[in-house]
Amino acid sequence: MDKRIQRHASILIHHSARVEQGDMVEVKAPTSAEKLVIALNEQLGQIGARPRLTWLNSRANAAYLQALAPEDAVTAEHTVAAMEETDVHIVIQSHTNTAEHSETPAEVGQAVARASAPVQEAVPDRDVFTVYPAPGNAQQAEMSTKAYEDFVWNAINQDWEAQHEFQEQLVEYLESASEINLTRPTGTDLTMSVNGMHAINGDGRGNLPDGEVFTAPIVDSINGIVKFDFPVQHAGQTIEDVTLTFEQGEVVEHHAATNESTLTSLLNTDSGARRLGEIGFGMNRGIDQFTQNILFDEKMAGTVHLALGSASDRAAPKRGNESTIHVDMLIDMREGGVVTVDGEMIQQDGSFVFEN
Repeated sequence: MDKRIQRHASILIHHSARVEQGDMVEVKAPTSAEKLVIALNEQLGQIGARPRLTWLNSRANAAYLQALAPEDAVTAEHTVAAMEETDVHIVIQSHTNTAEHSETPAEVGQAVARASAPVQEAVPDRDVFTVYPAPGNAQQAEMSTKAYEDFVWNAINQDWEAQHEFQEQLVEYLESASEINLTRPTGTDLTMSVNGMHAINGDGRGNLPDGEVFTAPIVDSINGIVKFDFPVQHAGQTIEDVTLTFEQGEVVEHHAATNESTLTSLLNTDSGARRLGEIGFGMNRGIDQFTQNILFDEKMAGTVHLALGSASDRAAPKRGNESTIHVDMLIDMREGGVVTVDGEMIQQDGSFVFEN
């Protein structure tokens, strides 16, 4: 087996999920990720954990969602019960066709998201989401399969302890921060307060790849305009050239060059969908290009991402925005972007002041 796959599995088990003997481990993956699943199960057996494997099928799921009436989307109580008995939850993304859900009605997706909230609440703390390179992902990234494999494992198979130390320098800035301002020559000028919120070091403990530092804004503190430089993927649709105007924390104007109706539907999901739950900074230097996969793209060094919807309880315990959605959108700060914290510039043109 490819040693890169074995290392991927080892990082997942020992660093990300911290699996121990006797742990009940739920692994969810499509068949295209079979090699990683085999490597995971071999190492889980060596530890003495108890895995349960669920094979995912995006075509079957798409067929279900396209046939489902929104009013029939209800909480799957048996899934909640199973999740409550799980110690470690590992989900592997690997697509042969990334557009499989492009025909799913937006209202169905919203209804299912609302119905799935109790399932998400039952997910254990040791919850890990990762990617196994497949042709569909490579095609979406406009890369050959081999080039995409190299890209994925370059982003994943890193020294995560060293990455933690690097990112901790930004954590120190944000932990004591009051106000953050983002500007770009293209029209972005956005200000928000993060006073009293926590900065989280994304060092591979939850997502893999990782490589971000994020926090949560005070809900009603966001003001200004932000223009997003990369397309947003939502409900199987690509939304391009998104511009949002915020007043006292709420989106009061929105525009998109393509699929603006999808953006409107997203903002109307619930009362928290027009507010921000997160601001994050990409710091993984192994990710240097946009791939249309948010798990990688939000970690891309030199970018800032803002998330419409729910806030992390770790960043904003009982004080962050609440919503059934969490949709990240990216700003490219590498050309003319400036980030200031309480009036002090901490990043210019995508590079932090503490970087060489």
